[in-house]
Amino acid sequence: MSLVIGIDIGTSGARAVAMRPDFSIAARSAVPLDRFGQDLRDPALWWAAVGATLTELLSNIDRATVRAIAVDGTSGTLLPIDATGRPLAEPLMYNDKVDDDAILATIARKAPEASAAHGATSGLAKALRFQHLPGIAAVLHQADWIAGNLSGRFDVSDENNALKTGYDVEARRWPDWIAATGLRMDLLPRVVEPGDVTGTLTTAAADLFGLPRDVVVVAGTTDGCASFLATGAASIGDGVTALGSSLTIKILSDRPISAPRYGIYSHRLGNAWLAGGASNSGGKVLARHFPLARIIELSAAIDPTTETGLDYYPLGTAGERFPIADPALPPRLLPRPADDADYLKAMLEGIAAIEALGYHRLTELGAPALTSVRSVGGGAANLAWTAIRQRKLGVDFLSALSDEAAAGTARLALIGASKAGLP
Repeated sequence: MSLVIGIDIGTSGARAVAMRPDFSIAARSAVPLDRFGQDLRDPALWWAAVGATLTELLSNIDRATVRAIAVDGTSGTLLPIDATGRPLAEPLMYNDKVDDDAILATIARKAPEASAAHGATSGLAKALRFQHLPGIAAVLHQADWIAGNLSGRFDVSDENNALKTGYDVEARRWPDWIAATGLRMDLLPRVVEPGDVTGTLTTAAADLFGLPRDVVVVAGTTDGCASFLATGAASIGDGVTALGSSLTIKILSDRPISAPRYGIYSHRLGNAWLAGGASNSGGKVLARHFPLARIIELSAAIDPTTETGLDYYPLGTAGERFPIADPALPPRLLPRPADDADYLKAMLEGIAAIEALGYHRLTELGAPALTSVRSVGGGAANLAWTAIRQRKLGVDFLSALSDEAAAGTARLALIGASKAGLP
């Protein structure tokens, strides 16, 4: 049976999965970035980690069956390169801020209000910062550069990674207003749909990994979009809730949703749109009050079919971004019950209520009604919390096929293999 490979390059390591056409995973591997050094911004270190995890993965499968490879990376991470693809400066990572007030003011004046290119961490701000480097030929996103090392193509990106650099996903082009910011438009890559074939392996890459020369390289996506795709969510109205240190919700929509006030913009996935928001509530608030072992112990004593009657809004500090946009919103965690299990239950109820309000807010902004939810992150394993959330959301809870971003990227590789007509 033929296989495809999805590669995820994240903030701490590289991961890869080999996937069959039925979406089942044949093998997986993971390699931490710090195995190769401490400078996690060094592109050479990224490539070393990708190479190591790919080599490990390929040792567990029949290399001759591999048909396609796709890569996802951290959204908003940008690096300048020369004409050969060589990085010219230290990349600016997804959370790095451009501290040039003139650049930020120019973007604020020229970019439409709904554009994802606003803000000090945007890809556009970073591109403007890099464009004066001697010898610069292009600015690429992290996933673009890794894929370029496989295909030799350092002139192409995907619609999801390009969004924060100002790409217009509705018109499917780089908009004219970008030139008005002073950016050299020739530095921007050509943009294709996630899942489009961008090339084949170079002879050097094929020889390095012992792969067939005709393996196609497929346009990938951001780590966030890949994580959504990995769950198997694919129908309009499907939602995915990430219960990690923060609470993040996403829904597949039949139309783009834009609400800058809430930090909401939409990624394009074929003819559908992925919209969502992130709350300041979540697991990190629980961790301020109880260690993980205690949360597990107390959860076993919770009756999720009853309500505490406490109207909590669990926050670590004042301020919320979504589903309530209020930088001064205070935490609401009083009164505190004497029983620790009741206190934890009230917090779980509060976060579940925020989740429900979040999906309702997306619907208010034009998204479709929620039809199902898949859950990922550490909190998804808490059965009491799941029962509380089901009661508040009132929709089907479906199992996530995977919570690995690399699996979502492998699904794009499958699309690319199909477009290329590969068996």
